[in-house]
Amino acid sequence: MAATSEHNLQKAADVSNDVELLYNYHQLHMPLSKDIDAVFCLCSLDTRVAQRAAQLFLDGYGNYLIFSGGAGKLTQDRFDEPEAFVFANIALRMGVPEEKVLVEPLSTNTGENVRFTYALLREKGLLLNSFLLVQKPYMERRTYATFKKQWPDPSTRIMVTSPQLKWNEYPNGDNPEDLVINIAVGDLIRIREYPSKGFQIPQDIPDDVWEAAQRLVRAGYNSHLP
Repeated sequence: MAATSEHNLQKAADVSNDVELLYNYHQLHMPLSKDIDAVFCLCSLDTRVAQRAAQLFLDGYGNYLIFSGGAGKLTQDRFDEPEAFVFANIALRMGVPEEKVLVEPLSTNTGENVRFTYALLREKGLLLNSFLLVQKPYMERRTYATFKKQWPDPSTRIMVTSPQLKWNEYPNGDNPEDLVINIAVGDLIRIREYPSKGFQIPQDIPDDVWEAAQRLVRAGYNSHLP
């Protein structure tokens, strides 16, 4: 019995190490500049992303605060309205002026976040050339790679950030650990496969990160694979 318990503890430690490696890889740790046109928040199930985006705007980043997101697979049964409205309401309650908020409520994936927001800005006659993208920590890299591929103007300048949380601080009741690990594993596979489909620019994946993801797949974290 003691040997079994020790084995389970070691297995849990191995999973934790692999997840932390993967979580850290997904983050870009870009330096941020207030010299941008807008904060562009990609909505999801994690409302802490809305709080991060709103606080950045209130701290002087950008002239507009954009929220993009309709009803994704993980939020269609969680929210009573599109993600963008849920996130925008959080920003308004935090004190962001309503006239500074732009809402794109139809997108269902990261590529649509990018393309539909571009169309919204053109419709409103807004020529914005620089953005601070705000996402979940484990989706920073894929957001960057998707924007660089699918935003029509290649001269647009972008930075990416997320809630400033280490892996052991990130999971909570709305973002349970198993779900987050499954998504983070699936996103790494997408980072590898999506450039050949024309969805993203390529990103280097170190061998140790790829091997960690493969171990997590074998451990059963495979519910969000492409």
